[in-house]
Amino acid sequence: MPIYNPPLRDMQFVLHELLDVSGALKAMPKHADVDADTINAVLEEGGKFAAEVVFPLNISGDQQGCKLDRDTHEVTPPDGFKAAYDQYVAGGWPSLSCDPEYGGQGLPFVVNQCFYEMLNSSNQAWTMYPGLSHGAYECLHAHGTPEQKATYLPRLTSGEWTGTMCLTEPHCGTDLGLLRTKAEPQLDGTYRITGQKIFISAGEHNLVPNIVHLVLARLPDAPPGSKGISLFLVPKFHVNADGSLGDRNGIYCGGLEHKMGIHANATCQMVLDGAVGTLVGQPHKGLQAMFVMMNAARLGVGNQSLGLTEVAYQNALAYAKDRVQMRSLSGVKAPGKPADPIIVHPDVRRMLLTAKAYAEGGRALACYGALLLDQELNHPDEAQRKDAAELLALLTPIIKAFITDNGFDAAVQCQQVYGGHGFIKEWGMEQFVRDARINMIYEGTNTIQSLDLLGRKVLGNNGASLKKFGAQVEAFIRTEMANEAMGEFVKPLADLGGKITQLTGEIGMKAMQNADEVGAAAVDYLRVVGHMVYGYFWARMAKVALDKIAQAEEEAQRPDPFYVGKLQTARFYFTRLMPETSSLMRRIRAGSEVLLDTDAALA
Repeated sequence: MPIYNPPLRDMQFVLHELLDVSGALKAMPKHADVDADTINAVLEEGGKFAAEVVFPLNISGDQQGCKLDRDTHEVTPPDGFKAAYDQYVAGGWPSLSCDPEYGGQGLPFVVNQCFYEMLNSSNQAWTMYPGLSHGAYECLHAHGTPEQKATYLPRLTSGEWTGTMCLTEPHCGTDLGLLRTKAEPQLDGTYRITGQKIFISAGEHNLVPNIVHLVLARLPDAPPGSKGISLFLVPKFHVNADGSLGDRNGIYCGGLEHKMGIHANATCQMVLDGAVGTLVGQPHKGLQAMFVMMNAARLGVGNQSLGLTEVAYQNALAYAKDRVQMRSLSGVKAPGKPADPIIVHPDVRRMLLTAKAYAEGGRALACYGALLLDQELNHPDEAQRKDAAELLALLTPIIKAFITDNGFDAAVQCQQVYGGHGFIKEWGMEQFVRDARINMIYEGTNTIQSLDLLGRKVLGNNGASLKKFGAQVEAFIRTEMANEAMGEFVKPLADLGGKITQLTGEIGMKAMQNADEVGAAAVDYLRVVGHMVYGYFWARMAKVALDKIAQAEEEAQRPDPFYVGKLQTARFYFTRLMPETSSLMRRIRAGSEVLLDTDAALA
């Protein structure tokens, strides 16, 4: 059976020693009183809930799945899910980072980020039921009418109700401009909405009495394409003026998708049959409002794969220490056993360190992104808010795509550590692989994220946002370049930064002649920039570790193994993972012709 131990020590390292979150929060009046002790206490309790309540339901939920009653259209999640959700609500966890005006606790998003990482490690499918509620909350908080906020935000905050986002239709996924769902205005100011949505996570379930659906649809006078999309709030049950629930609305689950993974989450085909909804935001501006939820979801999906990377690594490490097989090539390591533990073999260590480096690098990036979100929304200085928003916009496709690509790779590598046992259900590793696969697909495929990064976030503003992040990297390099102990980290980081600048210019020049060059380069480009971002954080983590080790040696004390391990992992990252960028840049420079001049090959 799988194991999971919340990585509290590494979270504390990232939050307090790497990012100095408490110091950053002091600049925000809303969070000035949130100190390290408070953060640590919240995450310790959150880790207990994740490991002790949610994690034990992961395998059983995957095996049992969800059940649809086709007569009532009700969906029943696996056994234990509702009791766990009730405990989640009773503990106040849904309100952790929500606005106190609506009953929230008002803690920083970066705290919620770490809590949700632990939930995703424990049980991604369960976590998706409350997870999308945060995006629905943020969307309504930013764009809802006063009436919508008063009716729905307190209940989303408390977890009494949950939320979904209903975008995809059978004929349109990424290209939402093709959607056909219709919204007909009514005399009372509401709208009657008709259409079908698919792939709706947590679209129907019995964990809560009401579900708040945010639905994209077209008004009768809508212009074609994405500029003609409006956003509507469609509750499962009508809500009376006094807040009580009325009759069932005309939105229901017509079928459950049969999927490769996340079996315990109800992925629904939703039918809207004259469902009554209210407009969110302005007519024909639905995508702008929905993007609040979509961007939150993209950060959340990165967090899902971060959680799976961590739990897969923990299990593979434990197995590698226990499983004995063959002798070490350099001589017997466990003479009292018939064979050596497989952790002595170099390639097993490569697989384990790959997962560890991706987990810890991803954690640093994800927490940094959450801190940027806190600064964007709460910093008193407008210039700081704008800078944080610009950096987060740049990093969001990397958080979504790079972490999820790495997460799937790490899950497969950890499965490989098990050999044949990794293919067997009882060990749990094959479930991590299956669950991780969806994260590269939904909330905008990773190709879409790559096009967003290169086309919009880099070339779209002539590299201004990338230069802004690069300035942080360059400042760190300048500070540490004379530090001999840091040379093995800052020199390759500086080299990669220079090559990215040159590469970006080359792509931009080619794209002026042929826009397909952007499409040909985008996926590889995101990985190159992703490695620069991870490299920056790994260099900073190495610096902290080196300082702590030096301090211990000065005091004639044995260095903390935590920092020794951090330094070793940083060296692995720079020598074994970052060099991938060389082949990626070579592929980018091959251009688009070798991809597109292939009609005969693909006939």
